[in-house]
Formats: sequence, structure tokens, C-alpha cells
Amino acid sequence: MNLFQLRAFDAVAREGSFTRAAARLFISQPAVTGHVKMLEEHYQITLLRRTARRVELTEEGIRLAAITRAMFGLVEEAQVLLEANRQLLTGRLEVAADGPHRVMPMIASLRAKYPGVVVNLRLGNAQETLAALLSEHADVAVMTEVEPRKGLHLQEMTPSQICALVPAGHRLAGKRIDLKQLDQQIMVLREPSSITRRTFNQACELAGVNPRVLLELDSREAVTEAVAADLGIGIVSSVELSHDPRVVAVPLVGEGLTNRHMIGCLERRTESRLIAAFMGLVGDAG
Repeated sequence: MNLFQLRAFDAVAREGSFTRAAARLFISQPAVTGHVKMLEEHYQITLLRRTARRVELTEEGIRLAAITRAMFGLVEEAQVLLEANRQLLTGRLEVAADGPHRVMPMIASLRAKYPGVVVNLRLGNAQETLAALLSEHADVAVMTEVEPRKGLHLQEMTPSQICALVPAGHRLAGKRIDLKQLDQQIMVLREPSSITRRTFNQACELAGVNPRVLLELDSREAVTEAVAADLGIGIVSSVELSHDPRVVAVPLVGEGLTNRHMIGCLERRTESRLIAAFMGLVGDAG
């Protein structure tokens, strides 16, 4: 059985024309005619009737066309699959994130699946990350507490919890702390524009809690150092926990101590294979 002859017949059956079949297969019309003719002669069967206006299938041709359509349809599906993977062998993805903890496992998974893809990661605060995405300086962004807006496609990630950070050996280490226990406690916190700080402040206001904030710092690392130096109790998100033996993260109990995390891209770019591949890795972010 000659697959070239079957392919030519299938194209004519689909297009109803030798001319359109030739265009579909990117070969000449005489070549299509020759392949179909040889197929009919070899099996001594009439598959097509040529009329003045179009080509019509005989009864045998209709039955064969049902088989070739299914057969070459599978070939086309295989081509789509292979082409999709081929297009991710190389490429560049601009990623923005408001912290490294959620995005790094996703980048690691992407590199494992598509080692030829180059990733450029820019880290900033929540406002900077959203601005990078909206201005198209980033293809995709991992963000915290971003509000839905027109033109922005958002996908939920696993939420995080606000925890207290205390020195190792602190009386509260190893316990669950009720938020009200932090009333009038000396604390070292991130700057007021920090998402973690904002969530904590709102929860305190809701619970009527007034901590004594005596030190404000501009990074998670600085908060850890301050807590390790016993300058006060810190606040940290559960996705930002370090393995520093000098400090211990303690769960907080109270209302409003949860942060929502999203991965987002512009709606008009959701069909991008590389962006879709990255957003499909949400489960790898923990």
C-alpha cells in the first residue's frame, strides 16, 4: 500500500478538487492526479467521478475516505503535538515576582521540562511586580493580593498564612499564638507598604490589637536578623520561612491572617505556548 497515493486521495476527498488538493499537499496537480490514478489502477477500483464542476466520491470512495480521514487526522494530531513541543525547545520568558519563594520551584520545573528556555526573573514589591506585568516588561507575574482588573488573567495559587517570628528559645516558640497575645508586644516589622505588613495591620485592627512597632525594616532578611538579635517579635508569611536556626516561626490564630497569591498574565497573551506552559506549573509552587 502506497501512503503517498492514499494521502493524495484523502486530500481530493476532503477538498473536492484536484487543484485544491494539490495546494493542500504543496505538490503539483498532475502529481495528485497521478497518485490517485495509480491507486485506482492497482486495486482495480473507481474511487472518484470527475464531473465538469467538481470531483465526487463513489460508494467505495466514500468508505475509503472515512478510513483515510481518521488515519491522516491522527497524523495531523501527532504533528500538532510535536510542533507544540518543538516550539518550546527554545525561547525567552520574562517573569516578575514579589518574592522568590513561590516562583523559584516553578522556574526549576520549567527548566526541567524545557531546558532550552531562558528565564529572566525580576524581583520587586507587589506594586512593582504588577506594574511590570501591565507595562509588558514581564510576560507573567507571581503576585500577592492583586485585585482583578480588565485585561488581566489571574489564576489562584495556594494561600499563605501570617506567622509570628520569635528567637529560638523564646517563651512563645513551639506554641500557637492568639493574635490578641501580641497586644502591646514590641515588634519589628516590614515597611507599611509591604503586603505582609498590610495584612497583619488589618487583622490587628479587626481584633483591636495594638502592637508596639519600634523598628521598621525594608526586607525579610533584615526582619530575621532583628528577631535573631532579640529586638522584638517579627511577622512573616508562611511561604517566606527561612531555615535559620536562630529564629522560629509560630502560627498565629485570628481572623484575616491569610494572603492570596496569584499568577497572572495579560488576557490577550493566554494562548502563548510558553506563558501557558509556565502557568500550568502552579502546583509546583507549593
